[in-house]
Amino acid sequence: MDSSDANALRAVRETWRVFRIMSEFVEGFEMMADVGAAVSVFGSARTPPDNRYYAQARELGERLARAGFGVITGGGPGIMEAANRGAREAGGLSVGLNIALPKEQVPNPYQNRKLDFHYFFVRKVMFVKYAQAFVCFPGGFGTMDEFFESLTLMQTDKSPDMAVVLIGSEFWNPLVGWMRGTMLERHGNISPEDMNIFSVTDDLDEAMRILESHRDALAASGNGGDPHSPHGVSPEGTLYGVRPPAHKR
Repeated sequence: MDSSDANALRAVRETWRVFRIMSEFVEGFEMMADVGAAVSVFGSARTPPDNRYYAQARELGERLARAGFGVITGGGPGIMEAANRGAREAGGLSVGLNIALPKEQVPNPYQNRKLDFHYFFVRKVMFVKYAQAFVCFPGGFGTMDEFFESLTLMQTDKSPDMAVVLIGSEFWNPLVGWMRGTMLERHGNISPEDMNIFSVTDDLDEAMRILESHRDALAASGNGGDPHSPHGVSPEGTLYGVRPPAHKR
């Protein structure tokens, strides 16, 4: 096979990869369409069951389920397992959005609705599209990625308002201090109001008040939006923007 044939074969394979991506979106949309009010819970896969944050995540999952929320996690062990466990034990909807990884990700047994993804970006759409709030427990790079993506979507008006609650002040406050002192005050890379997108607490009562108040506010407003308006909600769960003006030659 010469180089031109190899390039042609590679192009065909890349084109067909689109259908695998499409299939993950289709399956996700079909399986998640009826979840109702839901909260995505993030946190470390490495948190053991005897850790206090595991206990808090389990209790939060239970309280969310009893309050009528579905609970969505990444489907793995640690904090994800704890939140799924609490929701399932309370008889609620416990969703796991599992990702195929070379190591570490082992699906937890507390999911009563389970999806498997190959692509991180498809999975992340499901976290955003079908949740009206995020709760982040202490975690690693994945938790930081999910936290900062939620901030980015709201800062840029690409997401409807969502409640973002960070559980564990000892873990989150140093990061929040760096964001305020370095990103905001020293370099001016964010605006003062950006620091109001999220809340930090150790109190699950306070977390539930934030989440339930946000749900009530959404219900009162209708959570609507004209999909044909510049800021209507797209089928992917983000807001339509305004296209930049065409460049004049």
